[in-house]
Amino acid sequence: MDRNRFAPDRGLTTRMVVTMFLIGLLYVVFVGALLALLRGSWPLILVIAGILFIAQFWFSDRIAAFSMGAKEVTPEQAPELHGVVDRICALADMPKPKVAIADSDVPNAFATGRNKKNTTVCATTGLLRRLEPDELEGVIAHELSHVAHKDVAVMTIASFLGILAGVITRIGLYGGFRRARDPGTAVLAVAIPLVSAVVYAISFLLTRMLSRYRELSADRSAALLTGRPSSLASALTKVTGQIGAIPTKDLRKAEPFNAFYFAPALSAKGGGSAFSKLLSTHPSLEQRLEQLSRITLELDRH
Repeated sequence: MDRNRFAPDRGLTTRMVVTMFLIGLLYVVFVGALLALLRGSWPLILVIAGILFIAQFWFSDRIAAFSMGAKEVTPEQAPELHGVVDRICALADMPKPKVAIADSDVPNAFATGRNKKNTTVCATTGLLRRLEPDELEGVIAHELSHVAHKDVAVMTIASFLGILAGVITRIGLYGGFRRARDPGTAVLAVAIPLVSAVVYAISFLLTRMLSRYRELSADRSAALLTGRPSSLASALTKVTGQIGAIPTKDLRKAEPFNAFYFAPALSAKGGGSAFSKLLSTHPSLEQRLEQLSRITLELDRH
């Protein structure tokens, strides 16, 4: 791992390894079953899966940044934001990423990039208008913690595997099944989409569980690095409250990128049901504030 001053999180590392192992095992079994059933289509399945994986891993960060409207800015164009990034990078002893701004009234921030060479940290214009300098530092430290812990790359790969089941199933249905003549074809045509749905559901839940933990980990690392958990708590409260005042149509546009954002564009009101929490990309505001409150007490004792 690259050395930096963000607090290491063995819990996050363990969860990332376990999640990737389980998802990888799930897909090895799934692809193996498809190759056994669709003998005539296996070369196409492997080629398409390989191309999709390479494209997802190499270009997903650029696609995500472009889709969210991130535009790289120079220190002359955004001196305040660059100043904050410079301070956090110096404090964390890590290379400075590209700095970008997204022209959106939705107050939020995100980081993309599979490694330190192509990392971009971005804040929206809505966030920059609303936060005080110390609050902005907390948010940027949170985003750079994702980069330091390499969970951006892990989530990129994990989210790709969630798409693969549907793609492979379509290849099988429109390739191998159309040519098949045996009586078992009809059964397979029903069974494989069902298996695919189960595989997708399991991988979806695993990545959501990892996503919620990585947000708590980033909050903790940012609070310990800056030594001001109260500023991060203030930013969380302000951003969450302001997001609630944004028109729903604007939030709907941002919702597909919730997993990247500092705070979700749309979340369950009033805490939500247990089922909605299970599907959420982020822990609840109450849970995040409670953790920051505990960190404040820890720092005060020292």
